[in-house]
Amino acid sequence: MIPKLMQSLVRPAAQVQASRRQFLLGALSVGTGVAIGYRILAASPASASETAADESGSHAFTPYLTIGGDGKVTVLSSQFEMGQGSYNGLATLVAEELDADWSTIDVKGVAGNVKAYGNIAFGGAIQGTGGSTSMVTSWERYRKAGAGARAMLVAAAASDWGVQPAEITIDNGILTHPSGKSGGFGMFAAKAATMPVPSEVTLKQPGDWKLIGNAKLKRFDSARKANGTEQYTIDVKLPGMLTAVMIHPPMFGAKVKSFDASAARSMKGVVDVVETPRGVAVVAEHMWAAIKARDAVTVEWDETGAEKRSTPDLMAMYHDMAGKAPAAIARKDGDVDAAFASAAKVIEASFEFPYLAHAAMEPLNAVARKNEDGTLEVWGGHQFPDVYQTLASEIVGITPDKVHLHVMKTGGSFGRRAVFDGDVIVEAVHIAKALGYRAPVKVQWTREDDMRAGRYRPAYVHNLKAGIDGHGKLIAWSNHVVGQSIVSKTMFDGMVQNGVDPTSVEGASNLPYAIANQTVGLTTTEVGVPVLWWRSVGSTHTVFAAEVFLDEVAEATGRDPIEFRLSMLEPQSRHAVVLKLAAEKAEWTKPLPAGRFRGVSVAESFGTVVAQIAEVSANGSGNIKVERVVAAVDCGLAINPDQVRAQVEGGIGFGLGAILGEEITLSEGKIEQGNFDLYTPLRIDAMPAVEVHILASAKPPSGIGEPGVPPIGAAVANAVYKALGKRIRVMPFAKSLNA
Repeated sequence: MIPKLMQSLVRPAAQVQASRRQFLLGALSVGTGVAIGYRILAASPASASETAADESGSHAFTPYLTIGGDGKVTVLSSQFEMGQGSYNGLATLVAEELDADWSTIDVKGVAGNVKAYGNIAFGGAIQGTGGSTSMVTSWERYRKAGAGARAMLVAAAASDWGVQPAEITIDNGILTHPSGKSGGFGMFAAKAATMPVPSEVTLKQPGDWKLIGNAKLKRFDSARKANGTEQYTIDVKLPGMLTAVMIHPPMFGAKVKSFDASAARSMKGVVDVVETPRGVAVVAEHMWAAIKARDAVTVEWDETGAEKRSTPDLMAMYHDMAGKAPAAIARKDGDVDAAFASAAKVIEASFEFPYLAHAAMEPLNAVARKNEDGTLEVWGGHQFPDVYQTLASEIVGITPDKVHLHVMKTGGSFGRRAVFDGDVIVEAVHIAKALGYRAPVKVQWTREDDMRAGRYRPAYVHNLKAGIDGHGKLIAWSNHVVGQSIVSKTMFDGMVQNGVDPTSVEGASNLPYAIANQTVGLTTTEVGVPVLWWRSVGSTHTVFAAEVFLDEVAEATGRDPIEFRLSMLEPQSRHAVVLKLAAEKAEWTKPLPAGRFRGVSVAESFGTVVAQIAEVSANGSGNIKVERVVAAVDCGLAINPDQVRAQVEGGIGFGLGAILGEEITLSEGKIEQGNFDLYTPLRIDAMPAVEVHILASAKPPSGIGEPGVPPIGAAVANAVYKALGKRIRVMPFAKSLNA
């Protein structure tokens, strides 16, 4: 079932809008006719369980929020918070329509109700966070939830005061009547929760918004993140909890043949050493004991089915494949062969991209505990909770409804926790089971585990070719992409259509430029290295290859890079508008001081268009530094403008680190990098000054957590070419600059 739902992981904003309407209207036709955006009811009258206060004394108004007797509003988030700010966005939507006091808002991650929490952008029948869809899937239903709860509070107050609901106003969490009567949310929470759920609500008009679009609104969780009181999975401490560390196979595909843990078991603090389907687990009373004991365990591995090739072997194979006809076609417009045959000039280039680690600040972890009543609890970064709930239930031998997921905030993910096989979640449950469920178990990976135990942005090779006619017009374009599929042979295999994994070619197969004859081909490789989506997925490599090569074509025609791009775009298209805005703010036509150079790139990903102009400096030794980046963004309506800027700034830093120095390499099947000494994300002194200009828009919000990443690499590479006269075609930059 899931693969069919995931045939398109992220769809254009217009399509998502249509899906949202279908989703809500579909819910209206089920059961009592109450919209899923407000509440799920089993029968028309509210049952006791639906109106009763929860364990904290808060009353549930909808699947999306509760209000406590103290007036505290808790938003129940269908979206996982990993630093992208989804919790703050959802809080803004609810608080705006509820007219709540912002200081009383909190957000809690929830799972287990697919009908309410299914991601609309994924088809509505699976809960998940990814593809920068958090605000897309939440925009209408969380506002409606806030508006519905507001109406119920007003109804409760009107009943108590014996007045008409229309006479009551709410401001900053206080209900007021002209008679002088007033009260906070807490005063009416219990009664309001028993009021009929409105079948229709009127949402505020933009002119009435106080929080949505407010550039000065501070994040509700800033203080606790600053003072260290925010809780992540790594902070979970349960009575009697044990800590486990893993010994994973040194080669992908290897399996445990045998192991000797006699020395480890005799060490102080060690509880047990057990085998799991994913390796050997060392369980101890605390982390230090587990790590020390791990060094004392010897494991013999069966490497029969292991991936044993090195990076040079794989890249040689990829380049060979790229020089042949593609196995599948992702896009074909016009007659490419005829256009190339008639071209006055033909340009070709090859680009190489390495494996990349996600390298989130909080390494993978999870906690599992089975209770006496037979239920299982799992704490972790549940990016795709339905998947983990099902996998955990199968391991324990219970039904999924008996698996309770504690959705924890996470110190970064960038796609790493959106795994198909449960990964560390499964490890925690397997270890708890191996111990007879005698204690809660936290599995904590080290940085080296996180770097070497799999799941990377796939390595790719692109072969591009462009044909220019006698008038300097780009008349032919071809791109052959070679690399591993992220979704093939996984639960999301249904996304692959006619041999094309869309995550491999997005950003290449949807180029916005008017090129009459173009083709994008794909050859999917079979390699034993585990791969996964990485922040901005396919656009991490496709945009770089296309936008760098496009600059080379522009140079061959003797035209300015921005003018050349604009000549192939509709004047009022989103790409053209952000490109012109970036050029204006960066003063593209104004000469730079000596030693400074500019480059440009524009890309659409996850429904958002971003243009970036990078300014670099170069010294006589050929060393470069990215000094400044000007970004123009069209992400639809900006719910939290400051958050949009932060995500674009973070995306630029994330993408810049990847292109300058990050790579995962294999030597005879083994990962060579283990920590930040050899795998080098961007250092603070290399972060450029960043300006983010958000295009004013009345359209529904699109994604923003990832779209800041794709353009930065090409913009910098294009600037470096102007500075040093070298085309960057092999990642990371050091390989090309030192070649």
